[in-house]
Amino acid sequence: MRHLLDTVHLSREDAIRILDVADTMADVASREVKKLPALRGRTVVNLFFEDSTRTRTSFEAAAKRLSADVINFSAKGSSVSKGESLKDTAQTLEAIGADAVVIRHPASGAPHRLASTDWIDAAVVNAGDGTHAHPTQALLDALTLRRDLAERDGVSPTGRGLDGAHVVIVGDVLHSRVARSDVWLLHHLGATVTLVSPPTLIPVGVESWPCTVETDLDLALAQGPDAVMMLRVQAERMHGSYFPSVAEYSRRWGLSAQRLTVLPPQTTIMHPGPMNRGLEISSEAADSARSRVLNQVSNGVAVRMAVLYLVLAAPTQEGDGLV
Repeated sequence: MRHLLDTVHLSREDAIRILDVADTMADVASREVKKLPALRGRTVVNLFFEDSTRTRTSFEAAAKRLSADVINFSAKGSSVSKGESLKDTAQTLEAIGADAVVIRHPASGAPHRLASTDWIDAAVVNAGDGTHAHPTQALLDALTLRRDLAERDGVSPTGRGLDGAHVVIVGDVLHSRVARSDVWLLHHLGATVTLVSPPTLIPVGVESWPCTVETDLDLALAQGPDAVMMLRVQAERMHGSYFPSVAEYSRRWGLSAQRLTVLPPQTTIMHPGPMNRGLEISSEAADSARSRVLNQVSNGVAVRMAVLYLVLAAPTQEGDGLV
């Protein structure tokens, strides 16, 4: 059985394989009947211990388009609120015949724990764990950017990485599992990554990541990146003052309408959502013609279809990064 737990151990070949399958899956959305029989008879459980809109509904739509049976499990209103452990919850899912468990958990490492024990035989897909990893978000970001770059260059995206691309990721890196997953995946695909953040929101150990770090957003944007990804300020994870004020953060690290004008016209604007308009991103940037925020959401369904298909139905390839 294979799992998708992070992007650190996902090779370039495996990542491109997922993106290529996702491109194929995206064609299903344009059909009159948006269904494939690939996972008929399989059961996918969405096990969410944290609130989610985009990720949970995206995984649900992905599984249903592949004809799988879907069970949505929320910690709120379940036995978890009564003190049930992750182990007991997992064994309950095993007993009802789960073939794949898509898990979001506030504790970093929870999906790895689930996948490395004998609690459950199902495939495990990480839908976000603490501040550690969010691999399918990184994959949909890469798919979105790959399509943009291929269209710009007039070539097919199939089989391609992101060689030569420069991506600037801006904001609350400290609390962002998306940033961590994106840095590693984009690196594997051949892109150069620059992180821009207030000094207080730069993680310890970032020097070991395959990226450069900058605290001045204007200097980073002056390099003319191919894409700028703005990160949400995760106030719910902050237990102290990480910057003087909302106004100061927006002035120094927000993608304002003025900053938008200095970017090359082909620069892609991205945001994993949900957006704090007027804080990390202006409405002018979020709603501009170069914004791919809604494309990211639609591409998320295709990527998650690809991942579920590969962990449940596709033949294993030697060296597959889906462990």
